[in-house]
Amino acid sequence: MSSSRYILIVNSRKVTRPVFVIGAPHSGVAEVGMALKLSPGFHVTIGQTAVLQAVHAFARRPSLYRGRAAAVSVIRDAFAQAWQITATSCVQCTPACRSAAGLAPGEIGPCAEEWGLARYGDATPDLSYCAEELIQAFPDAQLVQVVRDGRDVVAEMLDDPVVMAWYRPSVVNVDTEFPNPFYGVEDEADRSALDWASSAGKCALRWRWSVRLAARLRQAIPDGQLKTLRYEDVVRSPGGAAAALSEFTGVKVAAPVAPANRKSRSEASSWRRRLTMSEVADIEKIAGEELRRLGYS
Repeated sequence: MSSSRYILIVNSRKVTRPVFVIGAPHSGVAEVGMALKLSPGFHVTIGQTAVLQAVHAFARRPSLYRGRAAAVSVIRDAFAQAWQITATSCVQCTPACRSAAGLAPGEIGPCAEEWGLARYGDATPDLSYCAEELIQAFPDAQLVQVVRDGRDVVAEMLDDPVVMAWYRPSVVNVDTEFPNPFYGVEDEADRSALDWASSAGKCALRWRWSVRLAARLRQAIPDGQLKTLRYEDVVRSPGGAAAALSEFTGVKVAAPVAPANRKSRSEASSWRRRLTMSEVADIEKIAGEELRRLGYS
């Protein structure tokens, strides 16, 4: 996964050891990304338009970039644009990114100061689908993987209209793009599962793919470039998570905190009161092996 030497200058500073937070939807990526964003010296973006466009283009059409060097340039260009700090650079930011920066709705102003800026990062949703390309684009990048009980992840996904919109018949593109990591489809059995499974089962396919990706990255990337956090541990001990992130990045990182409107749902095993028995059965059928391997019995 090595790449040729590169030099990227943003805000008159060379980009070195950028930190990218990846994981399945609603696995805790946002909370960890916000913690990094609030840490001194970090400029972390969450869902910048340029990055989202690149991520979803590659995620939905892996054949566009697989084995092509041009994809690396697209990734670098997207972040070079996203990380720019100007007086109006936050106008187009996502609500999550603006909220993490403490900007009020409609407020104009940058979310980071150039003075003291030392590190860059990103916690854009679905960034996992570009994980290998991130390492190729930024050979010294550090990846933080967040893993969460797949049943809690599925419960959150089912309540997210943005996530579920990808499953509209007019949007699903498994027939034209196969295998299709975006839907967790790697073989014919998975494609068949996408047909018979409930919405919960379809979401379980995406979670299962993220877990398998995590295992592949663990084997391919040195320990100094990859840190895996378990979401339940982050919720149970934010201070411990902050210490682990600080040691990994070499920068003092703030403690991750779940947004107020999600605290009641962020508790471990909240799926027990949010999923039906048939939904749990579908998840078990599709991702039971991965759940048990990760200790979610």
